[in-house]
Amino acid sequence: MSRAPFATDPDRSRGRLFPEPASPIRTAFARDRDRLIHSTAFRRLRYKTQVFVAPDGDHFRVRLTHSLEVAQIARTIARVLAIDEDLAEVVALGHDLGHPPFGHSGEDALERAMSPYGGFDHNGHAIRILSLLEARTPAHDGLNLSWEVLEGLAKHNGPVAVPGWALRAQDRAWPLELQSFAGLEAQVAALADDIAYNAHDLDDGLRAGLLDLEAVCAAVPLVDALWREVKARWAGEARLNRLVPQLVRDLIGAMVDSLLAETRGRLAGLQPRSVEEIRAAGQAMAGFTPAMLEALAPLRAYLMRTMYTHASVKRIRGPAEQIVEELFSMLHADPGALPDRWRDRCEAEEEPWRARIVGDYVAGMTDRFAIREHRRLTGRTVMPDDAGF
Repeated sequence: MSRAPFATDPDRSRGRLFPEPASPIRTAFARDRDRLIHSTAFRRLRYKTQVFVAPDGDHFRVRLTHSLEVAQIARTIARVLAIDEDLAEVVALGHDLGHPPFGHSGEDALERAMSPYGGFDHNGHAIRILSLLEARTPAHDGLNLSWEVLEGLAKHNGPVAVPGWALRAQDRAWPLELQSFAGLEAQVAALADDIAYNAHDLDDGLRAGLLDLEAVCAAVPLVDALWREVKARWAGEARLNRLVPQLVRDLIGAMVDSLLAETRGRLAGLQPRSVEEIRAAGQAMAGFTPAMLEALAPLRAYLMRTMYTHASVKRIRGPAEQIVEELFSMLHADPGALPDRWRDRCEAEEEPWRARIVGDYVAGMTDRFAIREHRRLTGRTVMPDDAGF
């Protein structure tokens, strides 16, 4: 399939911070995707919270499965738009790499703990992981990814007006033009994330019994319309375990169709001839139609009101935040309790970098490892007995 003129061309990449010979069998972006998939940080996403903390059920999403689903959606959209599929995929796979244990609860706790030292944000931390912390060769720190991949991860949600310290450090080492938009592939990956969590959080909420389908339909006209269509199309089918997955599929399809329609319209208006024109457009080129944005607002509000703040989810929030804050406090006060390579790095630095190294270590923990380490260091168990650990 021919490449659109505004696609990011791997053969014209701005390269890597540490020059390397080109691969004879993979493009630069395909190589970056493979490096990310083989990284330790990517494997750790298996035990990092999406919505449910270390869920008992084998079928609920975690950060890893969510990232894979985002990557599939992003790659499909990229193929239809004739932009680089590998670049869209690697940004999708890496977009949640910087999350600490316990999802947003853990991030809030780590942000508070590190506020005297510059704070914490998961997007900047993802760049720090890929550029510094994840080392797979003696040649250099980091995975030495292409400029376009780092740019896409830094700016997939749009220009960064006020970068945190982690992103500023990377930008000083290798400027990512933070004030402009990223290429279309990264913009698509960001919206694929929206598509995945809107549909799959609904799916997980129904599966977990936190959501009632009739109540969802009463509150969310989009879901109600799709559900009516599903029941009409399969009038003889009474099994909810067949009909609800079809509803989720149709919801994803509706969001993808909206994204494609709106993005094609914006591209037709701009007529970009290069990725640089995408970056300089002054607005996102990928987006949902206004009608879809209006239709999704009640769904997002309903999920926030009834699922993300459900009592069974909220009761874990306090203990999760306590674990992260106490881990940071104890390890910052006594770096000797860190593993050898982390302790050695701390001893070589002054503040605020010593605290930031402790933050790196805590942020890299999975939910389960954080709980075990907290129990080992404190002798206490703060998670509810029936939380599934």
